[in-house]
Amino acid sequence: MSSRVFPAARLSRGISGIAIVGVGAGIYYTYMRNVAYADSGAPKKAFGSGPAFLSLELESTEAVNHNTRRLRFKLPTPDTVSGLTLTSALLTYSWPKGSTFPVVRPYTPINSLDEPGALELLIKKYPNGKQSTYIHSLKPGDSLRFVTKIPGYNYQPNKHSEILLIAGGAGITPIYQLIRGILQNPEDHTKINLVFGVNTDADLLLRKELDEYASKFPTQFHVTYTVSRPESGSPFRQGYVTKELLNEVAPQPGNSKVFVCGPPPMETALVGSRKKPGILQELGYQKDQIHKF
Repeated sequence: MSSRVFPAARLSRGISGIAIVGVGAGIYYTYMRNVAYADSGAPKKAFGSGPAFLSLELESTEAVNHNTRRLRFKLPTPDTVSGLTLTSALLTYSWPKGSTFPVVRPYTPINSLDEPGALELLIKKYPNGKQSTYIHSLKPGDSLRFVTKIPGYNYQPNKHSEILLIAGGAGITPIYQLIRGILQNPEDHTKINLVFGVNTDADLLLRKELDEYASKFPTQFHVTYTVSRPESGSPFRQGYVTKELLNEVAPQPGNSKVFVCGPPPMETALVGSRKKPGILQELGYQKDQIHKF
């Protein structure tokens, strides 16, 4: 979704919390009795093809910076995997105290999708964000309900010779999930070029992990950081994600694909609108080459 963790407003638009309560009452306990996992011998999957309404216990929570926390939830059993596919997200549900209606928001897991026993989220708290505020208030031992998985882009290894990933703020989470999935697959040789724009040095979420990937896969993965308000003496490039920056570091359109996730103004500038083409079109990318998370 961040900055957004996932485009919550876009994905959750039209989803009624009241409807979810009604549906959930009918299937939540059925799910908990049956927990529709895979056949014996295969890894158990917490999230299958339908709604889950699964309550997961928070194992740990860690402050990453002034407004972002990394939260690790326990899956139903130590050998259960999430069952998610690459570029997918999870819809969370809560009814914060004092809220008139339930709140549902999508978030993208950042740990390996086949890691057994755990699910990790990186969530930024927004000043008026009911769900993010509620989740930040959780303590180890508390639980959060997960409604269902949200399938994302149908990524196919080696379909494109090179991809351009553009993230703004906490929009890095679906981008990071894709990076991790590609680099963990030794059969996927897709080259990755990431441009990550943030407001301050502290907003460079997952920087340690990204730098480690850049060091481990120097010919396959390259990252460019740009900070609009860098600290004094900051080692990072100063500025926004501009046409000039992309013209300098982006691959030629050719057989490449572009993935974008960030604040709405940034996405509009890059992708354009019905009335005006965006920076990516000006650089030669066609609309079908661009995917917004």
